[in-house]
Amino acid sequence: MLLNDYITDYLTYIILGMAAIILVMFICIIALLVKSAGLKKRYKKFMEGADGKSLETQFETKFNELDTLRNESTVHTEQIKKIFENLLVAYQKIGIVKYDAFHEMGGKLSFVLAVLNDENNGFLLNSMHSTREGCYTYIKEIIKGESFVVLSSEEKAALEEAKKFKNYME
Repeated sequence: MLLNDYITDYLTYIILGMAAIILVMFICIIALLVKSAGLKKRYKKFMEGADGKSLETQFETKFNELDTLRNESTVHTEQIKKIFENLLVAYQKIGIVKYDAFHEMGGKLSFVLAVLNDENNGFLLNSMHSTREGCYTYIKEIIKGESFVVLSSEEKAALEEAKKFKNYME
């Protein structure tokens, strides 16, 4: 009889606890009904004016667009690879030094232009200007950042300036 006495003593608390639980459950049911109504509304909007055929057409259109985008992406990837390969052999490093070749009063009208590709292959273009004798221009080949011909200090400076450029594609 212990259980029966316990229940009768705390009957009010038990009823209040059960009422609280029922109230919480009722609130949960209302929240679920509201969410369900919103979902039904979105479903009706999605299906509005659409039968099985039109949905199939829409899906087919979207899949065709995806295939087109995938093909275009492949083409663009190949084009970017070719551009990168061309960039490696293109002249992209430049160094220039102006100087007074014959120590005349005319100023620094002579120059050395170093032009290199990514592997430091290229050329040096040296233009020496003289007010009395005219202008002399010559070129020296550069292979892997080195010349097989003796370089002047101005040519060395232009070559070092060009070699400082970094490849920004990596």
